[in-house]
Amino acid sequence: MLCTQPYISCGACPKSQPCLLPSTGVIKVYSEDNTSRAVEVPSDITARDICQLFILKNHCVDDHSWTLFEQIPHLSIERTIEDHESVMEVQSGWGMDSHCCLYFRKNYAKYEFFKKPLDFFPEHMVSISSETNGIMNHSQLIQTFLSSSSCPEIHGFLHAKEHGRKSWKKFYFVLRRSGLYFSNKGTSKEPRHLQFIAEFSDSDVYTLLSAKKVYGAPTDYGFCVKASKSSSARDLKLLCADDEQTRTCWVTAMRLFKYGMQLYQNFIQPYQKQKSSPMRSISENSLVAIDFSGHKTRVIENPSEALSVAVEEGLSWRRKSCHRLSSHGSPSASQSSMSSIAIHMAQPWFHSKLSREEAQKLITQQGLVDGVFLVRDSQSNPRTFVLSLCHTQKIKHFQIVPKRI
Repeated sequence: MLCTQPYISCGACPKSQPCLLPSTGVIKVYSEDNTSRAVEVPSDITARDICQLFILKNHCVDDHSWTLFEQIPHLSIERTIEDHESVMEVQSGWGMDSHCCLYFRKNYAKYEFFKKPLDFFPEHMVSISSETNGIMNHSQLIQTFLSSSSCPEIHGFLHAKEHGRKSWKKFYFVLRRSGLYFSNKGTSKEPRHLQFIAEFSDSDVYTLLSAKKVYGAPTDYGFCVKASKSSSARDLKLLCADDEQTRTCWVTAMRLFKYGMQLYQNFIQPYQKQKSSPMRSISENSLVAIDFSGHKTRVIENPSEALSVAVEEGLSWRRKSCHRLSSHGSPSASQSSMSSIAIHMAQPWFHSKLSREEAQKLITQQGLVDGVFLVRDSQSNPRTFVLSLCHTQKIKHFQIVPKRI
């Protein structure tokens, strides 16, 4: 998975004062379809750098939602690697036989809480300092998490797996900047009743991939706190929420308490780059748009015309793809009629024979953000489709019956 090389001299400096170039390593990154690609990268590369690299290599549209995930199969857990994190440092914490891996996929909810914090932090789960008078708008709420002088608090009931036992028990938990606590006396927050569970300077929060199956959790909305240098299941602080929104609230708050303003900098960085319009590389500046449609080729100098030609070329390619998908060797007379039927098969949102449970899992992986959707074949009603989408952080399914004309 990782092959490091020592620091090397560039040869331009005197032997007495060698300048050192950063070492490199080879990382292996998986896509959603489980295909992988190995690339050689510098040792100081960040998760955002990796995402940008794979966006270019895979010709993806950069909508700022691409994310690098760390997955630990033997523990059945995964987490978002924050954009500023060193990928080599993450890999250095893996055991030799752990089979840990990196995944490159979309996560629409990665920074959605900066845009709609009130949706991520329900009022009944958040306590704030008295200076705010208990009334907050979106910007004020997020500022309380980013400011080191304010004292926001997340509280509520969670299921916890008792150490050394298979059973889970429900406790009242409190999350503060100092760490995670549970109350050993109902919902009391008195210091003598709060028992310390974990802090986050040397720990990360992960979601459980199979909470019920692997850990016997009461629901599928499990997560855990894992020490950065630990790879043992015995050291995991296993927790479980009653619903997805509650889990999202806890996990998001833990990320904010650990990284604070750094997360906000990660969020605004792509937009700052767009506004500053930095100078492009030599290879980018050397690209030109050329029209091959006429008898003679010509350079397209008008940017609007170049964009229009590119869009038309993309649509033409899609039509040809659908044509190939639908033909299956049929005579040309039937191909045009079949194309209109099979056009959905070429769309990225169509997932054919996907079950309801698999659809829910896939949408959850992309992030529970309103508008995330996919279309699939109905398993209960042949020749119909199902629209699976996220609305108000809940996944809903609607049957689509094609109308024959």
